[in-house]
Amino acid sequence: MGEKIAITIDEKTFDGVLNGTETAQTVAGILPVETEPSFWGEEIYFGIPVEIDQNEEPEEAVEVGDLAYWPDGHSLCIFFGPTPNSEDEDSSPRPASPVTVIGKLEADVTPLKDLDPWSVGEVRVEKGAQERV
Repeated sequence: MGEKIAITIDEKTFDGVLNGTETAQTVAGILPVETEPSFWGEEIYFGIPVEIDQNEEPEEAVEVGDLAYWPDGHSLCIFFGPTPNSEDEDSSPRPASPVTVIGKLEADVTPLKDLDPWSVGEVRVEKGAQERV
């Protein structure tokens, strides 16, 4: 099992786990990070201070709940449904260009579908699972 992380978006926290890739370990090393997100279909992505120019294990299709590093934008991506590159609205998320999958959300992604992309303020990613009240 990899390193546990917590991602907070609009006061909702989602636990995740990073995998054993070198890219995941590099991302873990810069946490915590807090930044403004962008949306691309049902993908949230945001720049992080990691500059890896090539994918470790390039993926052109990912699964709902996957966390990935996108070298083209030096960004962390959270996939929670179809993206503009998906084949149809019921298909798997497809990134804009290949990514390295670095982990997975361990929580239900359904609340992410209720976010208003125009009103989300900041995303915070930190090490460790968060306690729920």
